[in-house]
Amino acid sequence: MAGTFSQIYIQVVFAVKGRESLISSLWDEELYKYISGIVTDKEQKMLAIHGTSDHIHFLIGMKPSCCL
Repeated sequence: MAGTFSQIYIQVVFAVKGRESLISSLWDEELYKYISGIVTDKEQKMLAIHGTSDHIHFLIGMKPSCCL
């Protein structure tokens, strides 16, 4: 149908093995940029990303044509 739009919203959580505090606040912004770059290269939309020293959450707007 012409003019139809749909999008799937997915929340992804990556946790460090054993929930150890391994994500340093000194380089977490670079990690977020790296993950955002991967999502963008897959032609999807990064809506939000944030985390703590032991896990990261991000919200992606995915096209229905993209495989999980």
